[in-house]
Amino acid sequence: MNQLTDQQVQQFKAIFPSALENELMVAHTYLKIGGPARLYLVAATGDEIVHAVEEAKKLSIPWYVIGGGSNLLVSDEGFQGLVIQATGRTMSIDGTSVSAAPGVFTGSLARSAADAGLTGFEWGVGVPGTVGGATYGDAGCFGGEMRDVVSAVEAYDVTSGKRVTYSNEECRFGYRDSRFKHEPHIILKTTLTLRQGDKVSARAKIDEIMGKRKDTQPQGAFSAGCLFKNFDFTDDSVLEKLKREDEVPPEFLAKHRIPAGWLIDKLGLKGTTVGKAQVSPVHGNFLVNLGGARAQDVMALSSMVKMKVRDELGILLEDEVQYLGF
Repeated sequence: MNQLTDQQVQQFKAIFPSALENELMVAHTYLKIGGPARLYLVAATGDEIVHAVEEAKKLSIPWYVIGGGSNLLVSDEGFQGLVIQATGRTMSIDGTSVSAAPGVFTGSLARSAADAGLTGFEWGVGVPGTVGGATYGDAGCFGGEMRDVVSAVEAYDVTSGKRVTYSNEECRFGYRDSRFKHEPHIILKTTLTLRQGDKVSARAKIDEIMGKRKDTQPQGAFSAGCLFKNFDFTDDSVLEKLKREDEVPPEFLAKHRIPAGWLIDKLGLKGTTVGKAQVSPVHGNFLVNLGGARAQDVMALSSMVKMKVRDELGILLEDEVQYLGF
């Protein structure tokens, strides 16, 4: 990627004096990995994000918006552009409708909804990061996904320069996918439609999910969450090689989805390390930073796992983590 010129940097900082130069992204990602962003700006409102993006466009500065940095791997060389961190935490609840700014932490929204006696988003407590990122990537866990609960998304269409509101269908959600991954937008607000329920039961469900998370996912380690998408299939014949190796649980076959962690575990890859990056001994689809890992370690380990699964099981895993600066 081309280096930004001093003139580009100074022109941007003249408009946004709070922008930082050469901010290490290691401080802003769950993996604690990443070189410097040439420009880094904290934006508390959607208007600030839109303004920053429009000015960056005028100055030919590449840009990227992050929330909590939970599903992100930044290059060791950093990013020659502008990273905008959305930090707006406003949310509102009106009946069964819950709206949140992109910087609201997903877990906070799940707890607030439960406290209001709403049900259907308890699983959100298990999703790291923010609502904006969760909407962008159709995040999900423990049987729930954003596409199940999102009713509308307000966004800024960067191409047209217009603010738009999309229905659930217009968001074109797919498994860990949405229109926002394919068309440049800034997510400004996500609205969920939940169900009226019981506060005590909703909080109990949250406690149950947190217990499952503690039992099945690595704790106290730097991680970006699931590294790979689970394997969806439409033709049972693609599993013939896998079935010869081991019995596939019927619940996987019924859902036509094989968890990537299960595949990785079956190949004995838990605990595998490259440098200071490790496939978690607890969950095969979690890659953890043992302390001081570099992005190149993560990339090498990810490639090793993908090749092993491809060569031995005939399945090509797809990345779930987003990459910046590569």
